[in-house]
Amino acid sequence: MNRVTARRRVSRIRFDTAETPSVSVREDVLAVEEPLEIRVGGRSYAVTMRTPGHDVELAAGFLVSEGIVTRGEHLAAARYCAGATATSPAGTPENTYNVLDVGLAPGVRPPDPAQAREFFTSSSCGLCGKASVDAVRTRSAFTVADDPLALAPELLATFPDRLRAAQAIFERTGGLHAAGLFDGRTGELLVAREDVGRHNAVDKVVGWALQHDLLPLRGTVLMVSGRASFELTQKALMAGIPVLAAVSAPSSLAVELADDGGLTLVGFLRGASMVVYAGAGRLRSENRDGADGASAVVGQDGSTGATSKAGAA
Repeated sequence: MNRVTARRRVSRIRFDTAETPSVSVREDVLAVEEPLEIRVGGRSYAVTMRTPGHDVELAAGFLVSEGIVTRGEHLAAARYCAGATATSPAGTPENTYNVLDVGLAPGVRPPDPAQAREFFTSSSCGLCGKASVDAVRTRSAFTVADDPLALAPELLATFPDRLRAAQAIFERTGGLHAAGLFDGRTGELLVAREDVGRHNAVDKVVGWALQHDLLPLRGTVLMVSGRASFELTQKALMAGIPVLAAVSAPSSLAVELADDGGLTLVGFLRGASMVVYAGAGRLRSENRDGADGASAVVGQDGSTGATSKAGAA
């Protein structure tokens, strides 16, 4: 299945020093956006707008976020439904690969039909379709408050550029979000995924981890290319990820949720600057002396000691 990008002829208009704008017609590359219906045991559960590719990971990560599965063995199978078809240019029916049915293992409780999403989840909203306010916040099977990760801010500052370098499709289209999972101790990029929806990119990362039986993701950092919303913070908590970092701002509710859950939330991570909104005690500089060879850059109460507090770029 190769439907990640599409080509279209476009007109490019440039305003230079000349009095008349210059117009050129060329072929451009676009990121594909298509619906994916996720079924559980043959029953429709949700429809999300996504970039095709890594669909099983997306569905698996989505079910982690919904609190339905927590281990790889909870998933028995996943298959595209042949009934979803379109007509090819030759006039023959083709599978669109836009309906994925996930089977749960025996003993795994299926989702409550009342919690099924009632309409499209757009590429910008991972919570759309929830029927009630109570259904928005999901209780995690994991806790991150006791995760002992001591993260060097010097290491964390390298993650945005390394995630950007892994965005092969963004390089061609400029139209995708990205999420990357890093080892918080070594800085190794474990996996990176792209999608038109920031929540989908995170679900694909979490789904990858579920398939490799890595949950809870203790000692890891989730790096996202956009802002840190409530939904992304919740997805990190549901996967047992202790640190969420974003190149843009978090929302007030995201900060509140991170604080309540013991998650370290970093925003405006750009160059040598960052803002720590919650869980600052996990940031420990490698360049300062301390009893254990490192010391906290920012105290839990927000104090900075001999260091200066990081600010937004």
